[in-house]
Amino acid sequence: MQCNKEASSPSSQQAPTLSGSYEQLHRFSIEQPEQFWEEQSRLIHWETPPQQILDYSNPPFRKWFVGGRTNLCFNAVDRHLQERGDQLALVVASSETDSVREFTYRQLYREVNDFAAVLVHLGVGQGDRVVIYMPNMAEAVFAMLACARIGAVHSVVFGGFAAHNLALRIDDAQPKLLITADAGCRGGKVIPYKPLVDSALASAQTPPEKVLVVSRGLDQALALEPGRDVDYASLRAQLGPVDVPVQWLESNEPSYLLYTSGTTGKPKGVQRDVGGYAVAMALSMLTVFDVKPGQVMFSTSDVGWAVGHSYNVYGPLIGGATALLYEGLPTRPDPGVWWQLCEKYRVRTLFSSPTAIRVLKKHDPDFIRKHDLSALQYLFLAGEPLDEPTALWIKQLLGKPVIDNYWQTETGWPALTLLPGVDLKPTRFGSPGFANLGYNARIIDENTGQEVAPGQKGVLVFVPPLPPGCLSTVWRNDERFIASYFSHFKTLLYSSSDWAIRDEDGYIFILGRTDDVINVAGHRLGTREIEESVSSNQAVVEAAVVGVPDELKGQVPVVFATLRDEHAGDRAAAAAGLRKTVETSLGAVARPARVYIVDALPKTRSGKLLRRSLQALAQGGDPGDLSTLDNPAALDEVRNALNRGADAGD
Repeated sequence: MQCNKEASSPSSQQAPTLSGSYEQLHRFSIEQPEQFWEEQSRLIHWETPPQQILDYSNPPFRKWFVGGRTNLCFNAVDRHLQERGDQLALVVASSETDSVREFTYRQLYREVNDFAAVLVHLGVGQGDRVVIYMPNMAEAVFAMLACARIGAVHSVVFGGFAAHNLALRIDDAQPKLLITADAGCRGGKVIPYKPLVDSALASAQTPPEKVLVVSRGLDQALALEPGRDVDYASLRAQLGPVDVPVQWLESNEPSYLLYTSGTTGKPKGVQRDVGGYAVAMALSMLTVFDVKPGQVMFSTSDVGWAVGHSYNVYGPLIGGATALLYEGLPTRPDPGVWWQLCEKYRVRTLFSSPTAIRVLKKHDPDFIRKHDLSALQYLFLAGEPLDEPTALWIKQLLGKPVIDNYWQTETGWPALTLLPGVDLKPTRFGSPGFANLGYNARIIDENTGQEVAPGQKGVLVFVPPLPPGCLSTVWRNDERFIASYFSHFKTLLYSSSDWAIRDEDGYIFILGRTDDVINVAGHRLGTREIEESVSSNQAVVEAAVVGVPDELKGQVPVVFATLRDEHAGDRAAAAAGLRKTVETSLGAVARPARVYIVDALPKTRSGKLLRRSLQALAQGGDPGDLSTLDNPAALDEVRNALNRGADAGD
């Protein structure tokens, strides 16, 4: 853990040696952050070395690697050409279009440069915003990297968002250009994107001057608006192969915007920097995901989400690895599709979500067993709490470590995790592990702001300055940045807005959002705690718990659950069993007031349960914005269950 205090030039950069225990490294990163991050900065290429590692003169705002000039695209593509130009850089597999496209680093360089040439021709330059509204297709990656290459600020909007949501993000980002596809697919159904874009632009207050359309030939009714819409293939052919110079950016200039869902008001534009993010990606590939140059990482996320940005695109490519991008469902054409890809490409690290594994859990495990997964070393799961039954099922089936990890759109990379690339501690079900390198995590009392003792519930916070990779601010709204994340306590702390608990060994457990606490007769209960209990019942596939008002107790928990096929015949008996399970594990105070057995739970297209909508419906209210709903029939199923009455309850 020696630290060279002299800034390195691009030609003399030496990769740091990450040796020692987790405890030693974490202490080093917290107690000597400037020395630690100076060393990690050598993981990437700098055109101009940083002149100052950390500027924290204006808390809570911080600047990392001040004066250093670098470029995300150069670090993800150009710098690998000499050593691994013919290695696979990107594989894009689609079970929707039944296609696989493979690109070496040299081919990726060509695609990105040609895309950048189109952007430049359309007048896009440094600092301009570009909204990207595309499914998981190769050109979405090319577009992101092309923006990074020329210094434009991209904002990828999840392709499942409706026109209204897209318009909100357009008005906040005020882009010069919008890039879209003719269509995406979901379960074999073609979903035209262009009509959604047209509708969004019609209602937007600040629509872009141009719309660049990448057609896959899926929408036969595709129509381009003269003077505004541009066909990508035609313009690329017209310009021919072009090498576009890299725009070197100061480390703290914005690289991209990624908007929160907007379920609680106007969406927040999470702003990421350039240099800090590049260093965080390079470090996390080695320490968290244990993926080295030439190895393969498969993240099942959508490029429109934070995981998609960090571990479908930037992380693996900056690390010189192969990134595998997938378009489609985990069960189509059969539940073995992901594992077939793992076998074919010798995937080392797979990154997915608990919801996806619960979906696969409903199918024959032979779909997984029949594939050679000898190259697979780790399964990482994030995005929502990982329940123990699901974790045990997939761990026993794979015979590989299943590693939970916790982070947010705002953090950009794991904040709580284990570090298999350095010092893999034993997994502990229900816990994502410990604070990641650079994160000074504490669990504090919401009222006093004091750190709580092991075993006591509190709010998870991070002591600033936040490490590289985390958000710099909220786009064009520094006041909202402070109000949203740093104004909850008397001391300047970043609030995760999540309840957590730390055990005697230091493992941290996430208990749910601070606004998802149920106060039952004076007892504070997290919905996450009750969900964990319900999910431990062997009859349950998936469950959601919400709190609803109660005249006597203030609030009571209500359960919505789906069952395994062999238990679905007698819903009343199963529901009664779930209530008994909760009472046994958490006490009578936590016993659900009502249990509804349903065939499906409403989810977003990213796989997250719509708990707020369930809560609203349970109270006879409006379920709210359903633009991200993936399965409309599930909402009708819930309504029917509420109309017929609880399968078990007081």
